[in-house]
Amino acid sequence: MDDVQNQRDERGITIQQTGVNNVCLPFLILGQQVQAKVRFTVSLNKDLRGTHMSRLMEILTDWTVKPLSMSGVNDILMEALDKLNTNAAKLHIAFKYFVEREAPVSKRKSLLDLNCFFEGEAVNEQRIFTLGVEVPLTTLCPCSKEISDFGAHNQRSVCRVRLRFANFDNIISIENLAKLIESQASSPMYSVLKREDEKFVTEAAYQNPKFVEDILRDVVLAIRGIEGVKWFSVECENFESIHNHNAFASHEEEV
Repeated sequence: MDDVQNQRDERGITIQQTGVNNVCLPFLILGQQVQAKVRFTVSLNKDLRGTHMSRLMEILTDWTVKPLSMSGVNDILMEALDKLNTNAAKLHIAFKYFVEREAPVSKRKSLLDLNCFFEGEAVNEQRIFTLGVEVPLTTLCPCSKEISDFGAHNQRSVCRVRLRFANFDNIISIENLAKLIESQASSPMYSVLKREDEKFVTEAAYQNPKFVEDILRDVVLAIRGIEGVKWFSVECENFESIHNHNAFASHEEEV
């Protein structure tokens, strides 16, 4: 049978990324069985009509039965470079990851879900890995506390962090990164709180008011201390309880 993808193309356009997107597959990531959405692409030489997308799917399918760590992302990229005879490949795996949280007073344990992603890119000899984590938080408004005779408004918030590493080794764990981010908020978020816990969390947040800018700056300072990070970005967003809009702040920098 003719290999149509390998037909010669005369239009002279190199394609930076071509492949498969919105692929839903199970993976064993850092000890957890997760359902992931995947985008997996390679570059295509200007002389070739198309890439072999079935080979990308074969690589991904093989990895559904093997533990996938951050270093495994590099192995997947190497397979793609070899099997598709290309010099560039990119992989994005988005998934829910669950971390255990213990209520502050009752000590009840529960699971908190985090939106995460692994992203790896290989271009010739260059390797880049990016870890993305979205952490829910509780914040309490300093201005509201200052001007109000009773209480202060608080809100559910989210901090989105992307860390880019120079290599795929010695990378901070999702669990530790989430704890680092949570410690910058007015209070962490919990899935299960008994009445005594709710009292504790409410009062703790009241004693630790934070603007969205405060959280952003504190997270930036904390990330600067993570070993191996070469670039990072932070987005903080408060889902305001007394406004019909959100408060937002972002920052990125080379380390």
